Amino acid sequence: MNIMPKAINQPLPTLTPTELGIKHQLFTQVLSLLDLSVLDRMDKDTARKQIRDCCNNLLNELPRPVNLEIRTLITKLVLDEILGLGPLETLLADPEVSDILVNGHDNIFVERCGKLERVPVSFQDNHHLLNIIDRIVSSVGRRVDESSPMVDARLKDGSRVNAIIPPLALDGPSLSIRRFTVDKLNAQQLIDYGSMTADMDKLLSAAVTGKLNVLISGGTGSGKTTMLNILSGYIPRDERIITIEDSAELQLQQPHTVRLETRPTNIEGRGEVTQRDLVKNCLRMRPDRIVIGEVRGSEAIDMLSAMNTGHEGSLTTLHANSPRDALGRLENMVCMGGFDMPVRNIRTQIASAIDLVVQLQRQEDGRRRITSIQEVTGMEGEVITMSELFTFEREGRNEQGNIKGHYRATGVIPVFQRKLVAKGIDLPHSIFGVSSMIHF
Repeated sequence: MNIMPKAINQPLPTLTPTELGIKHQLFTQVLSLLDLSVLDRMDKDTARKQIRDCCNNLLNELPRPVNLEIRTLITKLVLDEILGLGPLETLLADPEVSDILVNGHDNIFVERCGKLERVPVSFQDNHHLLNIIDRIVSSVGRRVDESSPMVDARLKDGSRVNAIIPPLALDGPSLSIRRFTVDKLNAQQLIDYGSMTADMDKLLSAAVTGKLNVLISGGTGSGKTTMLNILSGYIPRDERIITIEDSAELQLQQPHTVRLETRPTNIEGRGEVTQRDLVKNCLRMRPDRIVIGEVRGSEAIDMLSAMNTGHEGSLTTLHANSPRDALGRLENMVCMGGFDMPVRNIRTQIASAIDLVVQLQRQEDGRRRITSIQEVTGMEGEVITMSELFTFEREGRNEQGNIKGHYRATGVIPVFQRKLVAKGIDLPHSIFGVSSMIHF
């Protein structure tokens, strides 16, 4: 996941309508000449050579010659159609593309460097797009058709895929791919990018090492999983960690890590394993730390119970626009789970379980930033009380359109400072001082 913009890639190569016609004709001819069942049993390099040789022979037979650059591009597109994911292969090969959003066969967008842009890539028609979607989901043992028009899956490289087709998608099949980041960002890179400060990193490192329960909050694409990866890196290597995710994205390096992933229903509609099932089970696995990729449903009550009954140092994320909203969402999840508890009791559970809320935001210039770090201090009457420790204050935009602003420590010394000191972690009071101000 990119935190700050980089240089935009070169424009994607395109074909003229005549050249596209040649490509479609060539694709049909190759399919008629080659036995795909035999190609499936070959190793990829041998299969590619066979297809490439066949394409070159057919191109040589054309009445009008095609220049070398176009021949190479047409051959690549035919290879992508037969062995890959068609037009998507060009986008998947671009390391700067973090999301691919297909809104019908001829309307494709990507997120690059935090910003959405339309790309000159298209499928032949909606039937072509449906074939590619079917190829994607069938490779992971799933299906998509009129009886099951929605599918959510994970590719072998960890990328998350969601597809929805007619009759639910009115304008044609829709496909969303969230790329899996192989190169893991570290805290120093976030500091260099202006996503947080060194003092904020010291606080977060101490919070994780000192076994505080940390909730990471933010919108879609704000960098929650990236931050969760970074914070989980501060967990001591001699502790037993159990991760629970809908789609496995965490890249923990500790040797004593057990990774759990939910399972959707099978074709018969049975066999589902939810996050709540996994949370309940992991409590019997003697965890030192529980890391939940994202809490989004009734598992919230089990997570809170675990945090309140000795499983300190847990980490999780959820979707919310502010730290206060994050606690409100947790409350709603418990209520929607069908638990008949007074609201005050739910809030007391939350206030007792969560120590720190880290708020992330993807801003208009494409940068992801920590915009607030707040401590949950307890209850006053019916209200959960919070104290802001760090905040990002905006000051407008510069000539390039980038957000200007500064991080400021609020001067509040957290209540959990005593807990950290008791564990031998003594954060200097200077990092919380009002003089700690860094501009970007």
